[in-house]
Amino acid sequence: MKPILLPYGRPEPIPIDTPAGTKTVFLRGPAGVAAGDVGQRLRRALDTPLVVPPLERHVVAGDRVAVALSGPVPCAAVVVAAVRERLEQAGVSPSDTIVLRAPPIAGLEGSGRGDEIPGSVSFDPGHESETAYIAADPDGNALHLARVLVDADVVVTVGVTTWDAALGGPALDGDLWPTFARRESREGVVRRLARSGRRGLEALRERSREIGWQLGVMASLRVVPGHDDSLHAALFGTPSSAAEGALARARGWRPRVSGRADLALASLSDPAGGWTPVVRAVAAAARAVRPDGTVCLASRLADPPGPVLLRWRQGAALVPLVSEALRSGDPALVADACITRFLARALGERRLVLLSDLDGESVEELDFGHAADPQAIERLASRARELVVLHEADRMHPRRIG
Repeated sequence: MKPILLPYGRPEPIPIDTPAGTKTVFLRGPAGVAAGDVGQRLRRALDTPLVVPPLERHVVAGDRVAVALSGPVPCAAVVVAAVRERLEQAGVSPSDTIVLRAPPIAGLEGSGRGDEIPGSVSFDPGHESETAYIAADPDGNALHLARVLVDADVVVTVGVTTWDAALGGPALDGDLWPTFARRESREGVVRRLARSGRRGLEALRERSREIGWQLGVMASLRVVPGHDDSLHAALFGTPSSAAEGALARARGWRPRVSGRADLALASLSDPAGGWTPVVRAVAAAARAVRPDGTVCLASRLADPPGPVLLRWRQGAALVPLVSEALRSGDPALVADACITRFLARALGERRLVLLSDLDGESVEELDFGHAADPQAIERLASRARELVVLHEADRMHPRRIG
């Protein structure tokens, strides 16, 4: 049999060639549309929507239109170009269309290399003048959203739909909220996750839906990634219909696994992604591995661990560490605590081995296994009795069977 090739950000992928008798499963996300057909696929989605009329009928000449880009959308430049094209055909002047993107949220950001979007505007959540009141939360606290979106006549949301195994379901990356919220609200979401874990997730999702309703959003484009930065599917409709349709099309990222392998090898969709994608990948790989098994991550991770993660791995109790970070009010420490909490849950008693751009001393200080080179990964694979290989594991949420 030909070896399995696992790309991980270097020119040569890792060849995984297991001996006879080793049960090997290779998991990869769904295939994407050929590069030359992406624009056509997007135009078809915009012209044949779910529930709502085609995009051109949502606007009239003279409308000020805001296109809100959420998350690491694959083929983003082509996606935005297709939306702009349909808006111009409906009579909307290019000068009346603003494409708004937001910086990632520390502790929540997904992985993806992304495109440069010509003519787009970056939202700064730290500048209160760039936001406007949109609603109040159940406790009566004012909620603010990017002013560009509040002031627009029509808002078109463009979001990515992926999975987050650490959260146990759909990722938050592609949602309007908290992506375009004020900095304190964005940080508040991370603080809530650090404090409560998965509890309260549905309340966060419901808030995002309510804010979209308050904003009057009726035009939503959801994009599903294919493997290797491709576009697998695009669905246009109301926020709810597009999101539901996209999740159905994203089932290719939810492969079935037995959960009985003794070794899982995983890669990231962006090999140089930070610790949040690492946590997602570990959580996905852990679903395929026995509780006493090994997860090996091949990446180009170069970010040093935060102090909360480091102290936890050096033996400090997790709960007091998280509480200390929350009391500090330091957003960086809270994000680190959030990452650490979810990594601890995902990893359990499993062993983690890292092939990364971190030096061996840094990895060993974390009490993780250090793979000095791809050959170390190959040796691990050669000793496995049952092996699962997950390509771009940070986008997967495997389903256990049996």
